[in-house]
Amino acid sequence: MNVTTQVLIGIISLEHLYFLWVEMFGWETAGKKLFKQILPEKLFTPTKILAANQGLYNGFLSAGLLWTFFIVDVNWKAYISVFFLVCVIVAGIYGAFTASRKLFFVQALHVIITIILVLLT
Repeated sequence: MNVTTQVLIGIISLEHLYFLWVEMFGWETAGKKLFKQILPEKLFTPTKILAANQGLYNGFLSAGLLWTFFIVDVNWKAYISVFFLVCVIVAGIYGAFTASRKLFFVQALHVIITIILVLLT
């Protein structure tokens, strides 16, 4: 796997660590700014626990992607990378259909490009 692909995987992992932080610890502050187009302000407090649960899942995605940096076998590194990247894409597509079409471009498009790069290397 080349350096560019690994950098992209690292960026995607960091994005999901950021989502974890926003949804688990900053839902009523940073979350309001980030998701103001999707959720009315009055719903942030009642949905705090749900957002934290969602943040935990983003943390698992991030952990899976970070794990790939420690896999020595080239084939397994690619398999695990593709698995977790596909999970991110599915979440982005689901979000685009259920919450905002913008989520596809914010969350899934660059991940699709990254998967293509993983499969080409």
